[in-house]
Amino acid sequence: MRIITAQDIEEVMSFRDLLETLRRAFRVGVVAPSPHTQRIARPTGLDDGSLTISSAWHNFAAQDTVERGFIGTRLESCLPTSLEHDAPAVAGVYLLQSGKTGTPLALLDGKALVNWRTAATSALASSYLSREDSSRLLMVGAGNLAPYLIDAHASVRPIKEVLVWNRSPAAAQQLVEHMQGQPFKVSATADLGGAVRGADIVCCATSANTPIIQGEWLQEGTHLDLVGSMHADQRECDDTVISQARLFLDSYDNTPTTTGDLKEPLADGVLSLQDIASDLAELCQGDRAGRRFYEQITLFKSTGTALADLAVAGHVYLRV
Repeated sequence: MRIITAQDIEEVMSFRDLLETLRRAFRVGVVAPSPHTQRIARPTGLDDGSLTISSAWHNFAAQDTVERGFIGTRLESCLPTSLEHDAPAVAGVYLLQSGKTGTPLALLDGKALVNWRTAATSALASSYLSREDSSRLLMVGAGNLAPYLIDAHASVRPIKEVLVWNRSPAAAQQLVEHMQGQPFKVSATADLGGAVRGADIVCCATSANTPIIQGEWLQEGTHLDLVGSMHADQRECDDTVISQARLFLDSYDNTPTTTGDLKEPLADGVLSLQDIASDLAELCQGDRAGRRFYEQITLFKSTGTALADLAVAGHVYLRV
């Protein structure tokens, strides 16, 4: 069995290749049971940790996948006390097995896999939902995922200018310095509203508990990509955004019930399930239209899928 490190993953990846692997995966589909989460109790009963196990495998009833199919399982822990030891709050690994024999093939670094999977999924959605001439990207959030998201969006649209906003201006400036040398201009901004008004694509990767993107800021033709605030008590956009935008998901299976950006508007009657235009599988299969006209505001909400995890893991395994 191979051990595939984060460095190994970085060395073989490019978004252009990965997007086509993901596009094929969403067209074909996989078997993906609901994730299973166990609570890891703490002595005080507060700030308990969790262990989540999510799996997926190719449909082995289809003859063309019997010989090359995979089984994949992601194990991910979230322990609040990890911060006390200067460790990531969320950590995990990905086990890839042969679909024919069940033999373990590789153990992949979970964080690196999720970084590439999340950013590539956003870019895949953008290829259907953002305007083809989108050249101005606003990155809201300056965490570990931000540079991947910037590069991913730039791989599908002619990005010429990137603005970075973060609650900590120092963190925004640090990301700007990290991204120097790219074929587009990168700079920081303190004016979030003004930056949203001037952006073709707004990408958010934050852990905001209250909405930071206001619908009154959105201009005609904007594409909004929400990949942060994945829990039911977290939100990145307000109800005005939800009521203005044509809404798309990475998957119908879990997104509406797991993220506050949709769960709260659904509960309040601002949004109905019938208002959701499509998920990525339907977009990639051509069953539903993406952007319908130039001035339309589109919104993609992502919480991650086991399908994308498996596709990215297999993509890496075949290249390392």
